[in-house]
Amino acid sequence: MSLPLRNVYAEPTLADLMPSVLSSAGVTGEDNRLDLPPADRTVVLLVDGMGWELLHRNTNAAPFLTQVPGSAMRAGFPTTTAVSLASLGTGLPSGLHGITGYQSYVDEIDASVNWLRWTLAGTAIDQRDDLVPESVQPHPTVFERGCAAGLAVTTVVPRAFEGSGLTRAVLRGGHFVGVSAYGDLLAQVVTAVHAGDRSLVYCYLSEVDTLGHLYGPESTAWLAQLTVVDRFVEQLAAALPDDTRLLVTADHGMIDASRGRRIDFDDTPGLGEDVTMIAGEPRCRHIYTEHVDRVLERWRNELGDDAWVGSRDEVIAAGLFGPDPAPALRGRIGDIVTVGHGETSVIRSHGEQVMSNLPGQHGALTDEELLVPLLRIG
Repeated sequence: MSLPLRNVYAEPTLADLMPSVLSSAGVTGEDNRLDLPPADRTVVLLVDGMGWELLHRNTNAAPFLTQVPGSAMRAGFPTTTAVSLASLGTGLPSGLHGITGYQSYVDEIDASVNWLRWTLAGTAIDQRDDLVPESVQPHPTVFERGCAAGLAVTTVVPRAFEGSGLTRAVLRGGHFVGVSAYGDLLAQVVTAVHAGDRSLVYCYLSEVDTLGHLYGPESTAWLAQLTVVDRFVEQLAAALPDDTRLLVTADHGMIDASRGRRIDFDDTPGLGEDVTMIAGEPRCRHIYTEHVDRVLERWRNELGDDAWVGSRDEVIAAGLFGPDPAPALRGRIGDIVTVGHGETSVIRSHGEQVMSNLPGQHGALTDEELLVPLLRIG
């Protein structure tokens, strides 16, 4: 049985973006794998959910973005926001920074954690005291490394992110600026660019992803939001000084799972047998069990050609969590991992009612999910 795609990290991924930016700003010890030309001022804008394939199928909705120079790059694996933001913020693949999915089992608390919310999965129970973010992800972030090298580093993101577990774990370092809407985002980014002779500004937009989940990618609502983002980026590019480089990227793309097979873990006989916990998300599931061989056989028989189903050892050997996952973090990868083919998803109609009903999904390795833009303006 083979994996659905080649080794993700054989080509540049989001984990290479910020180290390349730091190197191009003169920071020693950073790898410029993307061969970015020298620049003293760089703004990195991440548009959540704006995959390369989706963007370039909808040129009418995004006339500015689809005409600026750029190319596709890979997000990393799994193709989900918490993982991608951690890779962007640390310069590391998921097997080294330890954020291994939307939800992962964490041995330290013997429970599954929702990394975006930093809560026990399926609850609002905050885990920042039991899972101290700076200890969960102890590697210096690219923002901390930039500050140490003398760059003026600013993070301009929704104000609700200040002090969150994920922010503390993977986006810490530099000056945090919380914003409320696109207007103050633009204004604060332009101000932050002037904070020093050399500056790095990171900013983020979430709404393309939100509407993709709710209504499906390429729905009327999604297309309208893409047009709003297109116009915003055009305005931002015009407002930035001439000596500033603007890089636009994304954390993942998206598929419309309402068109594919939906396997219900909660209602399919046999799938839950011998399973102690299920984590991840519908397109990429982590299954925890003390009976790997028996559960593997059942899941492979049920999912058939609609998904890749393999053991932890197989998925690590294939390099999907990076070339050399940290031994202490391997338990955050399921004993068994499933990766949806096509538009297949493994839902939980009872345990995850809201997520199970969303048409827009991501996490797997189709080009629609894996490829993200790297657009270069200025």
